[in-house]
Amino acid sequence: MSQPLHTSHIDLTVDGDQRSLDIDNRLTLLDALREKLGATAPKKGCDHGQCGSCTVLVDGRRVTSCLTFAVAADGMRVTTAAGLGDADTLHPVAQAFQDEDAFQCGYCTPGQICSAVGMLDEVKSGAPSFVSDDLDAPPELTADEIRERMSGNLCRCAAYPNIVAAIGRAADR
Repeated sequence: MSQPLHTSHIDLTVDGDQRSLDIDNRLTLLDALREKLGATAPKKGCDHGQCGSCTVLVDGRRVTSCLTFAVAADGMRVTTAAGLGDADTLHPVAQAFQDEDAFQCGYCTPGQICSAVGMLDEVKSGAPSFVSDDLDAPPELTADEIRERMSGNLCRCAAYPNIVAAIGRAADR
């Protein structure tokens, strides 16, 4: 029996575990993760791609999962903040967030951490940002550069100074 036209079968690797789903084509990656797979790290904040609390890594690149259809991630590796590090050791970015007290209520923290991991990989690859002085030179990770690259992630508690410090600390590790 064939599937209805508005559904698809997808395979994802979520936080290292192979998962298969039959989903409505209109389902967002965020809703697939939270409602179908029980992943609670990505949060539904604005549901419009404006706050970044739903940020996850898809094949290593940061995406706002509330704006990404789950079918677009078929066959890809999805990493949430819960999938970074392991049971005994925090990921270096998560450890830096803890060391710098870079959270208050913690709602945005999983998205902030995933975004920071993706952003640090972008910096390592030499990708410039809007505030990069020289587009051909390797980016220098200044506080302004961190703030610009993390501008898609909002924190209602205004823990920004500590978030910037945590990302700087993680970059130095």
